[in-house]
Amino acid sequence: MEPIDLIDLPAEQPVVTETPPVAPSALIRTGASLSPQVGMPCATCGTPAGLTAAPWLASSPYIYALGRIEARFPNPSAEKEFAQAGGRTDTAGKTDQEAFHAVLSERANHYLVRQLCWLLTIQGLETYLLQPRDPVDIDLLVEAIRPAPSPDDVDAVIGLRGPIAPPERCNGLMIPLVAFDQIYSFNRNTLIDAIPRPADTNAERFAPIAEELFNRIMQVTDNAGATSEHRAVNYLALRYPAIYATAADEFARDFSLTAVDVRPSPLSSTRDIVDVIFAYTNRNTDFPEKFCVRVDVTEEFPFLVTKMSPYYDR
Repeated sequence: MEPIDLIDLPAEQPVVTETPPVAPSALIRTGASLSPQVGMPCATCGTPAGLTAAPWLASSPYIYALGRIEARFPNPSAEKEFAQAGGRTDTAGKTDQEAFHAVLSERANHYLVRQLCWLLTIQGLETYLLQPRDPVDIDLLVEAIRPAPSPDDVDAVIGLRGPIAPPERCNGLMIPLVAFDQIYSFNRNTLIDAIPRPADTNAERFAPIAEELFNRIMQVTDNAGATSEHRAVNYLALRYPAIYATAADEFARDFSLTAVDVRPSPLSSTRDIVDVIFAYTNRNTDFPEKFCVRVDVTEEFPFLVTKMSPYYDR
């Protein structure tokens, strides 16, 4: 698959930034009830069939998760059918992964895409079983299968979380179903190259700084993109370049990133707004500095409320 330009894609929400937001392709609480047939939208409320509105009032069912998408065969029948389709596809000279991608990319074989199990793994753990909220978006799953995968590949999944999948759905695998609305598939290097670089920082120094910050966010414990806190952090990692510019400035001043905390904002009375606080500590004097950015995660697509600014403990 050709590298995807992270800059040209439009943002889901307008953001308040000093520099243009990084566009990806370039972070659910339980309680919602999701039917296995979740493709047809509700005629009046715009939500998938089977997702009732009442549980949403108690807790958000949204996810904004970063991981890796994998395709698996749910049963021997699907695997044998795939093998027959492979015999009709030109796979000579291709690796197994390239052949797998070639078969799925054939329009005539798209019925097989609907037969496969599509998993999102996070830090190597099987976390969600994916299905498109709109059947048209099935192509996003095919695009997530790279002909030449790399350890640096990342998939961002935005959608709605449902119940645990029945064991017959994917060969006994019982993990939460997710009806996705958007998938961004990209490579870490592509993302980092797309981040606007501060004028006083050269490319050779900025790339490892941005990569370290992104990796720290990816490695946050239990970050399945299912809580307001994790959704906000994952959103900022993809859509707000100021966090990387701040990291570059602090590292240049001999400060170390020591914590990323997320707290409910004092402004979150009627909406779900959180403060994401980045803490840096001077490596010589232990003097701390903190910076805060405010994110609204009330609906499916998070957006920025206030830009990065100094933060002081009250």
